[in-house]
Amino acid sequence: MANSSMPDAGLRPTYVHYAKVWLLQHGLGDGPPTPLLTARLAVRWRVRLLDGVLQAVLIIGAALALAFGGFGSLRPTPLLALSALIVALVVARTLLNAWIRRVDRQAGAALARRAAHAVQPGWRDLLGRPYAALVAGTFVGAFALGASALAVGEGTARYAAVVVLVAVAGVGLGETLQLRELLARPVVAEDEASLMADVIMRIEDVRESTTPTVLWSLPVVLLFGSQPLWWNAASIGFVVLGMAAYITVRFKTPGPAAVAREVVGAR
Repeated sequence: MANSSMPDAGLRPTYVHYAKVWLLQHGLGDGPPTPLLTARLAVRWRVRLLDGVLQAVLIIGAALALAFGGFGSLRPTPLLALSALIVALVVARTLLNAWIRRVDRQAGAALARRAAHAVQPGWRDLLGRPYAALVAGTFVGAFALGASALAVGEGTARYAAVVVLVAVAGVGLGETLQLRELLARPVVAEDEASLMADVIMRIEDVRESTTPTVLWSLPVVLLFGSQPLWWNAASIGFVVLGMAAYITVRFKTPGPAAVAREVVGAR
């Protein structure tokens, strides 16, 4: 990696070690990482941890909306509260993306020069057709489970189906906005090595943000046991088939480094 510097980055030894391991994993050399690269990887590490917390908050919020609104008169207030929570989580994810963008912008400003032929990868480069098909299929499956539960359910089960559909829509909105933001991020690179690292980080960002963990969890957590036997079997099949498809795509699709080499070499 080039010897770019990023002053006042406040980098901890843990992040430096993480950056060293990251470079080795992606075949980008065994030399010390630059402060620029370490800062960019550090903010992504922290954002992914916080994003995991946001996903957990969504599942807990959906469960609470069901607990407080799925009995008695089926009050709409908890559902409205869940909708407000989803909006808040979308805003929080937007702020996390802005944090990454700000660190990248600072890193770009610290570059002595820019890569002569910087690339601007599209969604096919960053996500790829197999991952896109997996994400689309998971959304369709989760929505179909929620809609079928709404059609056959009564009382509490029907309310739970509405909660699932609202939560699935919120996840879809959040991922759409995040993908749009990722595609619009400027390239931060000054040579071939840093250009490779930039594309790899983009690919990892997209793949991590579209992992369908929440979509697998929501129907089972909120509806399992309150629906007919065929629906319960379908929900378990949805999770099992989804995980099998994810593992297959993960191992059959080229890794971020291989894809990045194709992207950079094709320009």
